[in-house]
Amino acid sequence: MTENYQLCKLGDGAQESQKWDDFVDSIDTGTFFHLTGWKRVIESVYGHSCHYIYATIDNTIVGVLPLVEQKSLLFGHALISTPFCVYGGVASDSEEATLFLEKQAIELAHNLGVDYLEMRYPFARNNPDLTEKCAHSSFGWELADTPEAILAGIKKKQRAVVRHSLKNDLSFRIEEDTKTAYDVYSESVRNLGTPVFPKKYFAALKQEFAENCDVLTVEKDHKAVSSVLSFYYKNQVLPFYGGGLFDARALKSNDFMYYQLMCHALENKQCNYFDFGRSKDDSGAFKYKRTWGMEPVALHYQFHLVKAEALPNLSPNNPKYQFFIKMWQKLPVWLSRRIGPFLSKFLG
Repeated sequence: MTENYQLCKLGDGAQESQKWDDFVDSIDTGTFFHLTGWKRVIESVYGHSCHYIYATIDNTIVGVLPLVEQKSLLFGHALISTPFCVYGGVASDSEEATLFLEKQAIELAHNLGVDYLEMRYPFARNNPDLTEKCAHSSFGWELADTPEAILAGIKKKQRAVVRHSLKNDLSFRIEEDTKTAYDVYSESVRNLGTPVFPKKYFAALKQEFAENCDVLTVEKDHKAVSSVLSFYYKNQVLPFYGGGLFDARALKSNDFMYYQLMCHALENKQCNYFDFGRSKDDSGAFKYKRTWGMEPVALHYQFHLVKAEALPNLSPNNPKYQFFIKMWQKLPVWLSRRIGPFLSKFLG
């Protein structure tokens, strides 16, 4: 029945993009990361070629697939759905439409001559032309009805940490301050040995997603110590880029930050779910999220190899990156901000 589908490529027209987004809004498999705003951000900030394709029947959209081409001498040539995002792959409520778009993505990958195609599904797929790799897990939970109930639902040991943070004379503000979010985040990832994104990326996300994006910043004595840029979609809050400065550990300000974000999302954004995003399995972030009482859910990323002979491994746990990570951690923050964007554009 796939002959009934019409393949379309998303252009720059506002009306076509709105139809795409309306479709994503209407189905369960449509995530925040399937929205066309990511295409505009990625093209304007990073200059990557986007291949957003969709399937129609009788001019009605039945499936969408965002794809972004990344090409680097250092990290290779890939077609990904979607870089800089947790989830991707086809969004559709039809298995036939999903298979049709997956076939089109594989053909596109071969035509472009990439090393591999990657689709970041949060659920398992049954397509013999794809190879699954489960190296990341997502975390999240339903938000309780009140701030007090949220606190009571946190795992006992972590709940004590949050209670401790509430006694540390910390304050927080929620606004459009992407500059502070970037400053805190860039220092935090430098400490982890990871190149940071360009500052304009954070500003572009806020501009594109408007009221569905904000920044919560925690301060001690009027100085920012932790900050997180979050998204809101389908009654969910997604803390996406967060970090803390050196003092954050002693102040428990990151714990304070996430608890206050949960309360804010519940009371002011009508959210009922906290999506804590993905973490590499058995990493420090993975273990930290479990302390809250959240259980990992495997992410079923799917690959199709074109020129590559093995599945990619861009993980910081890859031994060949260890020297680079240790050297990066020693860089001055200002220098890491200067050269990091030239590398991070291929690491999303």
